Amino acid sequence: MRTADQLKIKLFMDGAEIESIRAAIASMPHIKGFTTNPTLMRKAGVKDYAAFAKEAISVVKGLSISFEVFSDEFFEMEREARIIHSWGPNASVKIPITNTRAESSIPLIRHLSADGIPLNITAIMTNDQVRAVGQALHPDIPSIVSVFAGRIADAGLDPVPLMRQAAEILRDRPKAELLWASPREVLNIVQAEETGCKIITATKDILAKLPLLGRDLTEYSLDTVKMFYNDAAAAGYKI
Repeated sequence: MRTADQLKIKLFMDGAEIESIRAAIASMPHIKGFTTNPTLMRKAGVKDYAAFAKEAISVVKGLSISFEVFSDEFFEMEREARIIHSWGPNASVKIPITNTRAESSIPLIRHLSADGIPLNITAIMTNDQVRAVGQALHPDIPSIVSVFAGRIADAGLDPVPLMRQAAEILRDRPKAELLWASPREVLNIVQAEETGCKIITATKDILAKLPLLGRDLTEYSLDTVKMFYNDAAAAGYKI
């Protein structure tokens, strides 16, 4: 069983709290990039999108970081994308695979990628979408293809075969990195690497469990027994 130091897949931290990002930079050398989205930013209490993004870019010290457009009209998405791109060379622009009316973002993706803007295509859940994105991305421009494997699993479907096929679809686009999005457990990191993903995002809660990767299970069992015993004793339980 691999340990965290032996993983080949790139770990990106998912979140929108500056102090958590700063702490990850200081203490987690295996973190290779960061992602966020409007939902995480709202949950973290971010009020000024641009101010937060510019501060985050300065904190991550050149590592990749993705910021999402939030308009629903494609001409506004393009305007926002170009502004985000201007904030720094390490800022990737997250474009959703469709707008809220289920209209495809592929024409916009093709246009922005052709103009040399690094993109992170988000909210993908089917391999038809992966195939369309792969064909739209410029082969010479770095990009990220984010497939929401965790949400696929939430729908009762095994994401592993789909992610393996997605990696094969993108094989002739080496600068388009497949990303396993919305992981639910440490196991997903191992699965993502084995299916050919180049990146996986993880929240700080999952990253906190990373030292468990490769743990001896007999030892882990004993530690679990000790935890139950100590908690019962601390609570003063009697029967």
